[in-house]
Amino acid sequence: MKIVAMNVVKKNLVKKNVATKLLVLLIPFLILMGCSNQTAQDPGTTEGNSEKSTRLITDMMGREVEVPSEINSIICTGSGALRLVAYADAMDLVVGVEDIDKNQEIKRAYNYIYHDQLKDLPTIGKGGGRGYTAYEEQIITLQPDVILTFYNSDALEQLADKTGIPVVSIATQANLFGEDTNQALQLIGDLLGKEERTEAVIGYLEEYKADLNNRTKDIPENEKPTVYPGAVTYNGARGFAGTYGELGPLKAINAINVADETGQTVGFEVDWEKIQVWDPDYIFLDPGNMNLVNEEYGKKTDYFNSLSAVKEGKVYSMISFNNYSTNLELAIADAYYAGKVIYPEEFADIEIEAKTDEIFTKFLGKGIYQEMKEAGLTFGKITLGQ
Repeated sequence: MKIVAMNVVKKNLVKKNVATKLLVLLIPFLILMGCSNQTAQDPGTTEGNSEKSTRLITDMMGREVEVPSEINSIICTGSGALRLVAYADAMDLVVGVEDIDKNQEIKRAYNYIYHDQLKDLPTIGKGGGRGYTAYEEQIITLQPDVILTFYNSDALEQLADKTGIPVVSIATQANLFGEDTNQALQLIGDLLGKEERTEAVIGYLEEYKADLNNRTKDIPENEKPTVYPGAVTYNGARGFAGTYGELGPLKAINAINVADETGQTVGFEVDWEKIQVWDPDYIFLDPGNMNLVNEEYGKKTDYFNSLSAVKEGKVYSMISFNNYSTNLELAIADAYYAGKVIYPEEFADIEIEAKTDEIFTKFLGKGIYQEMKEAGLTFGKITLGQ
């Protein structure tokens, strides 16, 4: 009987050992199945782990950046970044703002229109250029999903290292109708799920570019008047001798900008004597800088009165579109107004106030030309000394 009992015990032990071995073999398979089921139910996460799924994108600096697949919060740093996000109609994702955009500024339409939304957001940096002005601790506290920036390459790498948050360059060269603007908008649309909106904005840019060019491309060069853009704004306000080569609004309408002769493609100070030699048919001045020009006029009245455009009353306003990078909507409005002045027949159908509000509404959802006029930023003739 003892032998039988011992045999039964041995058989039971063998069964248990076999069952145990089978269970050990099955555990990895069961875990794998569990993970597969979890992934199918909730892509990018596992039970008890809220880590987001990610993907790789290539930014405007050619950098590969790992970003969350779904982005629900952002901040923008550097001149021009927040403006493009406003064009993309993604301001509801912004959770912090630079000091420079805390106060309402009508010279930056995106800031003026979205001021109520921006003014109470936490501050995330000083702002004021493409160099490093970020407040890292505040940014880390906010923990945005991604930082969109116009910073230069050194500054954006520094920001990424210090915050541990993905930093994506959306920087452009700030040229009106530049192809890089379209690329930056496409990148923003892809990142933020705003593809339809950014494609619409790109369509507006292409539409206006084609219209401005088509109105003026067939005018013979010898029939075009010469134009001098003065008192432009670049790195601050400038007086009469502050000018700009390859100025976007004038290029868009194929105008002859006398400053192009210098070969300079940015803002610079030109010799006063050179302007006399050019003696342009038309002069365009930034109404926001007329205090400087009128002060100069008081000191050099004879000089100004020797210019043909002044004598013939052909001095007009060109509202500065350079304010914390290029305000594209205002640059396009400038182009239509300059076209209406220089080529009245080709732009006879344009009513500038209505056209300006149309452009602003397409890019930013609201026309503000009346408010601009009240602030002294208006299109029209300029009389020096007044």
